[in-house]
Amino acid sequence: MARGSATYRLAPDPAPPVRHLGGYERFVGFCTDQGVEAGELAADPTRLFRFLRDVGQDIAADATLKNAAGVFAGNTLARARPDAEWTAYEGAPAMVGTDELRFEVGRLLDALREVDEATLQGFITKVSEWAADRPDPPMVQPQPASLPAARAYVRPALPEDTYYAEDGSVIPYGRRWGDGPPDTERYSVTSHTERFAGLHLVARALIDHLAAVYDVEVREDNALTADLVLDVRDVVAPIRVTPRASGAAPLTFVLTGFPGVVVHAGELHDFPFPVCGCDFPVCGCDACDETVLTEAGRLERLVLSVAAGGYAERYPVGRRRWREYALTAFDGSGAESGKGEPGPVDEARLHEAEIRLRDVQGGWEPWPLRQR
Repeated sequence: MARGSATYRLAPDPAPPVRHLGGYERFVGFCTDQGVEAGELAADPTRLFRFLRDVGQDIAADATLKNAAGVFAGNTLARARPDAEWTAYEGAPAMVGTDELRFEVGRLLDALREVDEATLQGFITKVSEWAADRPDPPMVQPQPASLPAARAYVRPALPEDTYYAEDGSVIPYGRRWGDGPPDTERYSVTSHTERFAGLHLVARALIDHLAAVYDVEVREDNALTADLVLDVRDVVAPIRVTPRASGAAPLTFVLTGFPGVVVHAGELHDFPFPVCGCDFPVCGCDACDETVLTEAGRLERLVLSVAAGGYAERYPVGRRRWREYALTAFDGSGAESGKGEPGPVDEARLHEAEIRLRDVQGGWEPWPLRQR
């Protein structure tokens, strides 16, 4: 599949996780002045939180002391979980925690100073449950199989057009915001959605490719919309492609009138195209600034990678029983993963998914090739 050209370089070794920060000595001295042993507070988060609430006014009056107390509290939280760590991003305050729960220590100190007993107890319970939840082992990154070059997918020609704003100027979709953030007012505006009509062409081409290359069953039926986890409306055509191998992940393509496509892969994951950070299942608002080419690339990467065996799912994960997926690109261009709550899925379906995914813990298998 043509992707142009690019220059790659090896990334440096990732920095080790930061689990302990220095700079809390001022708080240790403050504890000594209060007749409290700082080491005992570090070993007992519940006692630390109550202490921080009781002396919150004194700490807030001294900026240096407040910073030291925040570092001490953050180190205590990082100590509570083996996978907890400090994170910091440019222009943002440091945080500590895990993917499931992170704490901004400055805001934490401010909140503790004001909370009543019931709120404090609720927070302590939440932290205690988080600390008791031990992480699952890392998900195995699936390794896709290669496909003979003679059977490679070819993207169909997509319609090209020029789109204009109300003032007559050309809208440079894909580049309209440059290096800056989008105009927040544009999140509520969706114009020229017809620019995504090519996604239906790509979806149909992918389905034809899968049917030609792999041993599959293709079924088009409105009832297949039920495969989705997301609540998708304005459905144009639901099409399921099922490989004739029990360990391979089926794919359900749902073409929508947006126009867009939602792909359900395996058991519990939906992938919408186009999509951005909005709350809608399928979104191509003006702030998103996606183009049919970028979304077509994402769609092709997902579908071809699943068929190649580069897809894995896991459920339930951790005490919160999250779902998780991992995807390795069929062409070696990268990998992605994600996890979160299952969403509005009934218990019976979750139970079935849990049983099914036990059989594919190492990842879904590559689809069987159609014999010529």
